[in-house]
Order: sequence, then C-alpha cells, then structure tokens
Amino acid sequence: MENSENWKTKTLAIGAIIGLAAGLLAAYLMVKKAEQSETRPQLNAGDGIKIGLGVLGVLRLISDSSVK
Repeated sequence: MENSENWKTKTLAIGAIIGLAAGLLAAYLMVKKAEQSETRPQLNAGDGIKIGLGVLGVLRLISDSSVK
C-alpha cells in the first residue's frame, strides 16, 4: 500500500516545484519588462483573463496527455 501512495506524493511534489518555478519565472519577466520601461508592473482585467485562459489551456494539455 505504501508503494502505491508514494507515486502520488512524488507527482504532487514535482508539480508544486514546477508551479513554483513557473511563477517565479513569470514574476521575474514582469519585473524585467517593468525595469526596461521604467514603470511599475500593472495587470488589468484583460491581462488577468488572458493569463487565466492560458493557464487553463496548459492544464488541459497536461491532463489530456497524462491520461491514456
């Protein structure tokens, strides 16, 4: 029983690490872009919707490819 639960824990840990890395990379890119334009980063509602739909698209791709 322990072995069957082990893959779940590893999968969740790897997913958390990848999510953290992706979030940090996104924030870093926003900061760099803001520094280049010498402004503060700002997200409006339209940008939030675009990001949300992009994340949903990536999650759909991942869920479709992992279940066979």
